[in-house]
Amino acid sequence: MTGIRSTAAALVVAAASTALVASAAAQAPMQLAPPVAQPAPKPAVKPPARRLPPKAVPDQPAQRDPAPAASRAAAAPPASSREPDLAFGAYQRGYYLSAFSIAARRAEEGDVKAMTLLGELYANGFGVARDDTKAAEWYRLAADRGDREAMFALAMFHFGGRAGPANREAAAKLLAAAAKLGHVAASYDLGLLYLEGQLFPQDFARAAELFRGAAQGGSPEAQYALATLYKEGRGVAKDLREATRLLAASALADYTDAQVEYAIALFNGTAVAKDEAGAAALLTKAARKGSPIAQNRLANILAVGRGLSADPVE
Repeated sequence: MTGIRSTAAALVVAAASTALVASAAAQAPMQLAPPVAQPAPKPAVKPPARRLPPKAVPDQPAQRDPAPAASRAAAAPPASSREPDLAFGAYQRGYYLSAFSIAARRAEEGDVKAMTLLGELYANGFGVARDDTKAAEWYRLAADRGDREAMFALAMFHFGGRAGPANREAAAKLLAAAAKLGHVAASYDLGLLYLEGQLFPQDFARAAELFRGAAQGGSPEAQYALATLYKEGRGVAKDLREATRLLAASALADYTDAQVEYAIALFNGTAVAKDEAGAAALLTKAARKGSPIAQNRLANILAVGRGLSADPVE
């Protein structure tokens, strides 16, 4: 999926590259090409086993780093659960053997979320030896029973060729099913596939629709991608104010590329009240995270002393 994201990200960049506003020569940052967007890669998800896995070593808090946040979210039980999910609670605290034991018992009783959690444990090697085949089996069991997190995880397995040859068509179907059930990351990734135009005919309108759903679900990557489409008028009517609003939301979520572009909009007063100091603050934050474009624009600001005190040496 990483290759797809990179390809589609390049398309997002290309779509935005002509949309940035050139300011007067006295205004530094002048013509800002959008950052090379690298939509945040999701942790490689790993898959399930049909029967109960072997018992693992005595339980103790994990010595390794706890599961990645996105991975934990993937296994999260529905907020409407009537009783505490002890398996997921143990998983969050790093007690993977306890999580495995409870989830295995509940999976035998038909608990779909427990099946997905077992997939996560096998996929990441938490509490048990990593086993992509078993992980995929558990994910498949849960996906067949309508769990959107398992659908997304299994899609990532198909894209990555884990537990079998890579199968982009099967992966795309699973993404579509998960997106239909409101999975934010699935909606975003499916939108990228429509931008890429290989598995499906390129369709900017459909990509915009999917990005909108993911953006409303809080995805900063989707907010940035949708902003780019609004800025260029591809798949949606051109709307610089909406593009800027989305950039602001994505920047607030600490998405570096959005911080850079929103800073430029603030500096130039493009579809937003001009705020050179605010622009400088955002560029400083992005520059410290290693964005070369932010570093370049910040250098311009420091050279002329707009938004920040002039500092030619810095």
